[in-house]
Amino acid sequence: MEALNSNLDCTLSTLSKFTSKPTSKPFFSCRSPRLSCRKPKKFIVSSVRCSDKKRGSLEVLAENEVLVKRIGRGVLGFAAAASLCWDLPASAESLTVAFPVSHTREVNTVQRTLVEAWGLIRETFIDPTFNHQDWDLTLQQTMVEMFPLRSEDAAYNKIKGMLSTLGDPFTRIISPKEYQSFRIGSDGNLQGVGLFINAEPKTGHLVVLSCIENSPAARAGIHEGDELMEINGERLDGVASEAAAQKLRGRVGTTVTLKVHSFDELGSPCIREVRMPREVIKLSPVSSAIIFHRAPDGHVSKTGYVKLSTFSQTAAMEMENTVSDMENQGVQSYILDLRNNPGGLMKAGLDVAQIWLEGTETLVNTIDREGNMLPINMIDGHAITHDPLVVLVNEGSASASEILAGALHDNGRATLIGHRTFGKGKIQSVTELHDGSALFITVAKYLSPALHDIDQVGIAPDVQCSTDLLSHPLKVRSSGSNLERDSCILVAEHQLDIQESKGSAS
Repeated sequence: MEALNSNLDCTLSTLSKFTSKPTSKPFFSCRSPRLSCRKPKKFIVSSVRCSDKKRGSLEVLAENEVLVKRIGRGVLGFAAAASLCWDLPASAESLTVAFPVSHTREVNTVQRTLVEAWGLIRETFIDPTFNHQDWDLTLQQTMVEMFPLRSEDAAYNKIKGMLSTLGDPFTRIISPKEYQSFRIGSDGNLQGVGLFINAEPKTGHLVVLSCIENSPAARAGIHEGDELMEINGERLDGVASEAAAQKLRGRVGTTVTLKVHSFDELGSPCIREVRMPREVIKLSPVSSAIIFHRAPDGHVSKTGYVKLSTFSQTAAMEMENTVSDMENQGVQSYILDLRNNPGGLMKAGLDVAQIWLEGTETLVNTIDREGNMLPINMIDGHAITHDPLVVLVNEGSASASEILAGALHDNGRATLIGHRTFGKGKIQSVTELHDGSALFITVAKYLSPALHDIDQVGIAPDVQCSTDLLSHPLKVRSSGSNLERDSCILVAEHQLDIQESKGSAS
């Protein structure tokens, strides 16, 4: 889950003079209080120091720009230094370590990215033991392995290998192109075929989570659970979900061919090839319908069904508009569907929670790398509606979905219906690096407002149900005819009857 980034409160001090005459092998150096020291042969970068908070991040940017310009002129050949500060006494001695720089320009650039990534993880990663390894030694080993490489891709793979030693699949680096795709998905618009895909944790196979309604993929008959085997003839074995998503995107009017492992109408497995055009895809995270519901006493009421597919930047705004519109239409109860919602922006999840909650309720508790717990509370919250609410969840509800479900449940606002959630109780920061790539770092874990641990456990619903129609797209703002066959909707309606009966009795 993406979290808001905090500015690093550090600056780089000025470059020192050469300690010796240039040699035939260029080096770069970085400083650490723990790295073993050896004298650099060409130059050193003077130590990193913490700055006063009032100086802000602009100074960091300016000083880094100076460093980049000097490198560009060839004054130092190459120097990589991360904007970091360690919690050390002012008098503490810091050591310098120098590494040989690749003669291949692309690899040379990735070497600097390596140091950036290593430093950010050193300062913020949730596990201060770095999975019980010497993180400084890991940098040295990776740099040595990277030196003889000749391609950018091979160098990036070395960084990914270094990150994999942390034992946390959510701490990862993505290329500049993949990061652009990530940002497009968060913004809510892209050019592609309308598929949400993810890697199955146990097998690594790329599986369809859902199709956007009326998208090229939906029209081609691709369904949730289908496995992608090839894109334009290229096998997807070992390909990450971000890289596969990038291959699916492209200029409007171009086409993409998929080989899909699916099931026919009789439930038998089959492999088929599908050719689809790319189109402009509007990623509206909210779809809705009004269900006319007959209570046991014969009274007909309106239930607002709201499905939230992802926590994008527009999720809270669109949810607020949808609920306000339903209130104006006389809706008397709500079903919030978070099934197969994999998460997204943490802030979006907290903003959506405040649409339904009042006062100063705790939304989530975060725990940092030192074990300190910090509750995140609303400030004078005002719910749009106090009507009865149930929330649908399943094993595909993860991350921000679990934060939202936990906030609504633990504060007594909603009943949870469905199946145990995915169990991702970790928070990631996302930092754009100098080359346009992005580093996702797990910086904290979270507990529900009632202090329930979610990571690798999930949230158990109050009431279980089967999910018969998850593979069928929702008819947005329909009369609810398709929803009437969804067993979880039927269970939800029954629970709303119970809540309304209790409300009438009191």
